[in-house]
Amino acid sequence: MSEAVTLVENAPLAALNTLRVAATARRLAEVRSAAALPALLDSPQARGPLLVLGAGSNVLFAADYPGLVLRPLFDDVRVVADDGATARVRAEAGAGWDDLVGWTLARGFAGLENLALIPGQVGAAPIQNIGAYGAEVAESIEQVEAWDRLQHRTVQLSPADCAFGYRDSVFKREPERWIVTAVEFRLSRAAPLRLDYAGLREELAADGVTDPSAQQVAAAVRRLRRRKLPDPAVIGNAGSFFKNPVVAVSVAARLRAEHPDAPVHPAGEGLAKLSAAWLIERCGWRGYRDGDAGVAAQHALVLVNHGSASGDQLLALARRVAQSVSDRFGVLLDPEPRIVGAVW
Repeated sequence: MSEAVTLVENAPLAALNTLRVAATARRLAEVRSAAALPALLDSPQARGPLLVLGAGSNVLFAADYPGLVLRPLFDDVRVVADDGATARVRAEAGAGWDDLVGWTLARGFAGLENLALIPGQVGAAPIQNIGAYGAEVAESIEQVEAWDRLQHRTVQLSPADCAFGYRDSVFKREPERWIVTAVEFRLSRAAPLRLDYAGLREELAADGVTDPSAQQVAAAVRRLRRRKLPDPAVIGNAGSFFKNPVVAVSVAARLRAEHPDAPVHPAGEGLAKLSAAWLIERCGWRGYRDGDAGVAAQHALVLVNHGSASGDQLLALARRVAQSVSDRFGVLLDPEPRIVGAVW
């Protein structure tokens, strides 16, 4: 291997995933340059299954990993074009997501402020099409650079090529094909701010802000997230464990008829988005604990590891939560994190 790659055999992964689940990878490759990927992927050490692991904030290990875990550590961030009104910012996959948000805001670029404090690295952002407080990262992406394992070359994908959806993308649907190496964002110095998400205007008003800047919006989002969500540095978790279900409007209408306080949001023609947290809380799971596997007391959407819960134990709890929502409301929940070693 080159100096840009460090290989570890039988590597422990507990410190590399925010749920703190104990697991082992047959091999772990820490890669400090995207240019080292072709040689690594052609090497005997890369034979077999491959898993790209960034900050480990959106994964549940239900078993040991029998192949190569690849950690991208290349993290350069720079402006590649700037006409005074808009700029294109290129960030490599290993850069911290919230670090990037702060970097862009410090330079006067707006667009990512509603996505502040989301854990993880830049490379995961387009895979998951991360979103929060009324914004999705797809709205700010100019192109995604990725290594195409099928064509054995680096490619540049437009937003249309990425086929973004709600917490979805071509990268998520074809994980064996793509390795995201960098993302280029299109940001503006005068982008309109999104303030309509529940609680955001109120948070700004409570701070005495009536005409906020993008930096003030990001600060408000960070305060909201810290209050609502448990800190992975304090208790193991992967953030929101379930996606908000998208259902037919007839299903949403039936739910609202029976439960007038149920949150329902438009989600396209004939579709509506429900609140997974509301559904789970109505089933009584908030604050539940079974051994070291539990549901956060702060937010029903978050599964937590109180100490030494295994991936199997957390997965079993998630399945019980989803089954109870299905039984009571007739609505199916899907997990947001990638589950490794088991099928949902």
